[in-house]
Amino acid sequence: MIKILLLIAIGFVVWALFRGYLRSLNKPPVASRDSVVEDMVKCAHCGVNLPRSEAIYSSGELYCSPEHQKLGKK
Repeated sequence: MIKILLLIAIGFVVWALFRGYLRSLNKPPVASRDSVVEDMVKCAHCGVNLPRSEAIYSSGELYCSPEHQKLGKK
């Protein structure tokens, strides 16, 4: 009786592993993080680092917010 239960358990584990393997074949590849790397810039007023796409460019300087843009370079 124990041998039958052991064979059923081993069969279930093999089936689960095989099913997981088949599912992993159907998933699209994960995009690498290298394609999302962006330059970091420093706010001219407070010095905080932020991505260039989020920075505000004004008078040749980069700022982190409209308030710091109004206050100008420190």
